[in-house]
Amino acid sequence: MTRHHGAGSGVPRARHHALLSAILAVIVGLSAAIYVGVDAGDGGRRRENTLASSRTGPHSAAAASTGVWVGSWAAAPVGGEPLTGTDGTAERTVRDVVHTSVGGTSARITLSNLHGTGPLTVGAATLAVAAADDGPAADPGSLRRLTFGGRPTVTIPAGGQAVSDAAALAVPRDTDVLVSLYTPTSAGPVTFHRRAQQTSYVAEGEHTGDVTGAPYTGRIAHWRYLTALDVLTQEADGTVVAFGDSLTDGATSTPGANRRWPDVLSDRLRASLSDGDDDAPRYGVVNAGISGNRVLTDGPGRPANNPSALDRFDRDVLGRPAVKVVVIDLGVNDILRSRNTIDPDAVLDGLRELVRRAHAHGIKAVGTTLLPFRGHRGDTDAREDVRQRINAAIRSGSVYDTVVDVDRAMHDPYDPRRLRSEYDSGDHLHPSDRGYRKMAELIGWGQLSGAGRTEL
Repeated sequence: MTRHHGAGSGVPRARHHALLSAILAVIVGLSAAIYVGVDAGDGGRRRENTLASSRTGPHSAAAASTGVWVGSWAAAPVGGEPLTGTDGTAERTVRDVVHTSVGGTSARITLSNLHGTGPLTVGAATLAVAAADDGPAADPGSLRRLTFGGRPTVTIPAGGQAVSDAAALAVPRDTDVLVSLYTPTSAGPVTFHRRAQQTSYVAEGEHTGDVTGAPYTGRIAHWRYLTALDVLTQEADGTVVAFGDSLTDGATSTPGANRRWPDVLSDRLRASLSDGDDDAPRYGVVNAGISGNRVLTDGPGRPANNPSALDRFDRDVLGRPAVKVVVIDLGVNDILRSRNTIDPDAVLDGLRELVRRAHAHGIKAVGTTLLPFRGHRGDTDAREDVRQRINAAIRSGSVYDTVVDVDRAMHDPYDPRRLRSEYDSGDHLHPSDRGYRKMAELIGWGQLSGAGRTEL
């Protein structure tokens, strides 16, 4: 005699088990479909040298990944790319090449149409680990199709941005990642970061799924649309944002070599943690430098090309995930680019405002002194006096939570108005690779630890 579950249930055990099995099968099937992603969402386009979003191999990731979202790479939007106002990047695919600071088990990207004059349609987007440095080829097993709100396409209004869904992918630390974006129509001027110090690639037509790199015959020295790569990770507890001008942006550093000072800081953090240094904080490092950036003054246009630090701080610093520390190196361009001698107190007030905003979000503010610029075409006695007055206030502790005195460590001991020759790129303003390394080496682990003061 068959037993029944519960009085009056009327459902035999065998039928009950069969029903449960069927429900479980449906759940598993739906979970797998969600987990694999929308690789089929290419509208029936021909797949040339593409690979479906396989979850096996060295770049597989567990479906139930844990950790915290941190920034692994970022770039601040600078303006509208010249000569793209008419057709933008219509019917082309850009493959942005970026370098990770920390790895993770999932990744997501942020795209910006800040300087577009119309809606930006991204018809397809993929993420992949590069097969090798300095090239457009992808590791085939790592290619993932990205979705936005579950859809394989996204339309971003003029002035807006979009964040992709998380893609399950084992993203390595300290490696190149390829983000490919196909735009079927023009949105007007392309939102870009001008001085990437990195080669990215362009292909005619839709080639987001290509792994060979062969269609990517065009080369560009800037990043288009892409402003962030975040990872879900257990390697890091938070994000450090390097916020500055061309010295942070890495102008004059060796292209393709990742020798900007934020890159070197990231290298140091990874090495210390690998060596078992318990004092080293567990942070991803992202670069929010813009060449020519000023604390107080926007560039031309609306929205502004090269927006001031005060204008962009909320987006480029507070908008990043799990930010614990911001390192600020700004003020030189306010001195050099002003027609008249700028008031140092105005610059200092602007820097203090950035610090107040950081503190309001529990973020520690680390600041640098301003490097000398004797021999540069903008050098005058009046401008040097302003630099000295700003540096004196920074050293006094009245601006930042803690100070990295790059000026004292890097000026010529026989001529303090000039960079030491080994740290000078040759233009007497920007550091060489060795100079950028020195800047990063001056940051102590204790300076990156702890919270910011509530008041100064």
